[in-house]
Amino acid sequence: MSYHRYACAAGLATAACLALSTPTLAEDLVNTGYFGDVAIKGYDPVAYFTESKALEGSPQFSYRWLGANWQFASAENRELFIREPTRYAPQYGGYCADGVSFGTVTTNIDPKAWRIIEGKLFLSYDPGAAEGFEKNPNKLVDSRKHWSEVENTLVSEKLGTTWQKAR
Repeated sequence: MSYHRYACAAGLATAACLALSTPTLAEDLVNTGYFGDVAIKGYDPVAYFTESKALEGSPQFSYRWLGANWQFASAENRELFIREPTRYAPQYGGYCADGVSFGTVTTNIDPKAWRIIEGKLFLSYDPGAAEGFEKNPNKLVDSRKHWSEVENTLVSEKLGTTWQKAR
């Protein structure tokens, strides 16, 4: 095999590996804190919408989605989530929405620091950040603008490269 053909074959193999690894990378973008694999520190994502408060979930009512365990306060909430996970899951993979508005990654969130804005759940690192995010409409615009940068940073950290997410 000539060098040119070998290089082409190696390039195709690398591209195939990246394409096949994309779902795994997406799974890694759910914020599970520094240790473990539980989303929202075990809080029930559905309860923010149905109870208008942060409720701790239970391992008894858990569901694995996007590489993380999601916990719920009841079997009913778990079933609601299973039917429509993107309706209830926090934006930006559960990373701090205020941090994302600045183009940064803030892993540490407080499940009691949350807001529902335009029908979407946003988590923050503390109540003051959640309040500021809600009161300043530019923060929502900025977070949407910066999310792809933050997402690329998270993927790069997982890969140890400057790989760019396919758009």
